[in-house]
Amino acid sequence: MDMNRRHFFRVSGAGLLGSSLVALGFSPAAALAEARNFKLSRATETRSTCPYCSVGCGILMYSLGDKSKNVVSEIMHIEGDPDHPVNRGTLCPKGAGLLDFVHSKNRLKWPEIREPGSKEWKRVSWDEAMDRLVPMMKADRDANFVAQNAAGQTVNRWLTTGMLCASASSNESGYITHKAMRSLGMLVFDNQARV
Repeated sequence: MDMNRRHFFRVSGAGLLGSSLVALGFSPAAALAEARNFKLSRATETRSTCPYCSVGCGILMYSLGDKSKNVVSEIMHIEGDPDHPVNRGTLCPKGAGLLDFVHSKNRLKWPEIREPGSKEWKRVSWDEAMDRLVPMMKADRDANFVAQNAAGQTVNRWLTTGMLCASASSNESGYITHKAMRSLGMLVFDNQARV
């Protein structure tokens, strides 16, 4: 058999590749017989808004779970929403890293209260947090509400408490929150999302 240098390298390379694949346990028959499933085929798609900045980019969250009672679905993939008019499927680096934020051990998932003089935060239920918050707001409003200014003009101001709303809310929910807080006389108010 007449073999030149180029032919020798081809035969040697093919032999080395074949023996390496066999040594690693690769079987072409098994690989060709396996059907690949799309990882999102069994997932539930949920549309939401990115919680980071006031741009309000749309995101698609995919979760796995059989939706039976007492089963919590786990979010497994997050991507930009291509149908959203703000970002059209694109996400900034912070938005692209939302999955790490969702699964972070440091993420606060429930209300916590630190008692006066204490150094520790304790976990409370949502009902307990609201039951404590509402009387405090009422007491502060009753003590610091200004009905008239020095000139005798009606101003109805509550200046000692403020509110900052979430970036995940839409214009409509921001408008409703704005009306509710202004009806209490609160002037220090902002809704971060201007979507």
